[in-house]
Amino acid sequence: MDRLFYIARDEEIINGEATDIYFLRTVDVLRAAGLDRVRVRAEFHVVNLPRNYRWAVFAGLKEVVNLTVTKELPITIYAMSEGTLFKANEPIMVVEGNYVDFAVYETAFLGILRHYSSVASKAARIKKLAGDKSCVFFGARVVHPAIQPMVDRASYIGGCDGVAGVIGARLMGIKPSGTMPHALMIVFRHATGDHTLAWAWFDKVMPSDVPRIVLVDTFFDEREESMIAAKLLGNRLYGVRLDTPSSRRGNMEAIAREVRWTLDLAGYRNVKILISGGVDEEDVIRLRDVADMFGVGTSIAFPPSVDISMDIVEAYDEKSGRWVPITKRGKLPGFKQVYRCRGTLNDQVVPWDAEPAPCPDGSKPVPLLRKFVDNGKAVESIPNDREIRDYVIEQLKYAEI
Repeated sequence: MDRLFYIARDEEIINGEATDIYFLRTVDVLRAAGLDRVRVRAEFHVVNLPRNYRWAVFAGLKEVVNLTVTKELPITIYAMSEGTLFKANEPIMVVEGNYVDFAVYETAFLGILRHYSSVASKAARIKKLAGDKSCVFFGARVVHPAIQPMVDRASYIGGCDGVAGVIGARLMGIKPSGTMPHALMIVFRHATGDHTLAWAWFDKVMPSDVPRIVLVDTFFDEREESMIAAKLLGNRLYGVRLDTPSSRRGNMEAIAREVRWTLDLAGYRNVKILISGGVDEEDVIRLRDVADMFGVGTSIAFPPSVDISMDIVEAYDEKSGRWVPITKRGKLPGFKQVYRCRGTLNDQVVPWDAEPAPCPDGSKPVPLLRKFVDNGKAVESIPNDREIRDYVIEQLKYAEI
């Protein structure tokens, strides 16, 4: 084995080696048959969204464009902007070019878009349900370390307020967010007999810009530990984290309300409550009235799959000089555009050159598919990660779950 980890290297992805074998065989057959100049348009779309999903978040475009431009693939890419909320049966990206020039990249393109969009969509749903409460992605330990930064980015642009992963945060230009592990208190308890010294030393050692969020369920009751932490750190205590083991959890809402009541009664109203540990959508709904923050890992890192597929929808006829709609059965042929009325998720899918119907208020809907790559060259820049996240958050204002 020529590597330590079972991961594809950058150059292998760029060279088209991260692919399904049948694409390599397809290219060999087409070249041998003299069909290497057949020009097509291939559409990326989702036929059915995950159960109970009304929309998903289009994510991963930046990496698709980076791959295309780095390899200088002679193709043109039309796409929705990264972070756009989309629905089933809408084209989210279209690749135009000689099929043999991008056939082996279908695997990588789909892998990037499906994984990114699945994570970002789940993060957006969690954030939508959390409302004005913070949501931090704690899922670095849930995935292979090689893809931690990618999953961090997908969760962040999908709406999470922060990520715990060090590399992911650094690549996005944000500060990592986190608290402390149970191991810190266990080591102090073993070495000194007093696990609360871990909180005092954390306060002493950490820079002033690191929030003092104390984990309060290691040895004693959550209410008791919260009060000890509040008295120990005073106004330096930013929050307490409830990560109660499942064997002791019982009713987390009742536990959180008890902690909140006790802190408020003692005058510690400014101390926030962060809840983590197996948090999913139902938990956010149930706990958002008492929690100030959520730490969410597994449910975002391993979300329902946004099943993006790619299908040829048009082929260029050299004799007539025209694009001819063609696709397999069960798919809608033809190059399409998606139009959206501003401030809504009300969309129209029409043939590319067709005029859309006006919006209910009489205004003209906005086209969502734009050209990002022209013959292997980037022609439109992709916003930075913070801007993409802001775009998602804005759309969530009028998106329903």
